[in-house]
Amino acid sequence: MMTLQKLLKKGKERLQSAQIAEWELDAWYLLEYVTGCRRSMYFLHPDQEVTASQVRQYEELTEKRSLHIPLQHLTGTQEFMGLSFYVNEHVLIPRQDTEVLVEEALRYIVPGMHILDMCTGSGCILLSILRLRNGVTGVGADLSEEALLVAEKNRENLDVQAAFLNTDLFSQVEGTYDCILSNPPYIPSCVVDTLMEEVRDHEPRMALDGSEDGLYYYREIVEQSPKYLKPGGMLFFEIGYDQAEAVRSLMESSFQDVHVVKDLAGLDRVVYGTLRT
Repeated sequence: MMTLQKLLKKGKERLQSAQIAEWELDAWYLLEYVTGCRRSMYFLHPDQEVTASQVRQYEELTEKRSLHIPLQHLTGTQEFMGLSFYVNEHVLIPRQDTEVLVEEALRYIVPGMHILDMCTGSGCILLSILRLRNGVTGVGADLSEEALLVAEKNRENLDVQAAFLNTDLFSQVEGTYDCILSNPPYIPSCVVDTLMEEVRDHEPRMALDGSEDGLYYYREIVEQSPKYLKPGGMLFFEIGYDQAEAVRSLMESSFQDVHVVKDLAGLDRVVYGTLRT
């Protein structure tokens, strides 16, 4: 008889032997995903029998995780700003660092504003803001048609009114906005191949690679965004931990009151400013 306890033990051993960084936690997540059994119930009934189909599914998923396929690609979900987002291999997995960008923008976004999320990916930035701030409208823009399909699914799942646009940066963007937000590709090309396997091999390179110095998209967005911002409009960026001064310097050509915000780890994470009038 296969029990929850025995199945979890097998999962932990498989992931640990594959040197998965968070092997114990991932084994737990996959057990909960397959069986629906939360930890509180597990500790009350560790000897509860699991079905043959659950055993097969769990073993298949732990095998895939042992190959460094991200956990979120196996379960299809990632929590962001307290909301559940669908993800797959065509979008970056939403990260807690990016919540700093949303939280900072929400300090300035008020009902009646119209916002643009450039390089929207899964739509997590735009859709979170629209869910958390009533009376705001917005557009998510991305070059990847596959990413936009994910964003559209998240729009439906979250029951949010939003528009999505397939465009190479601003080439198809029309109108003006009160705020433009972006978490663009910002990792230098030479660094992408050194990233952990889950990221390097399973998340879209086009969402990671910021060209030779990692600053290509910041330059382009800073240069083009003033034409698409209303007077006094604001530009918000997520940045890499070592890019604050470079991005601040780029922004100060067209923006004033440029600020840098740190994440929970104390690293520079967000740069934002107001269009010069």
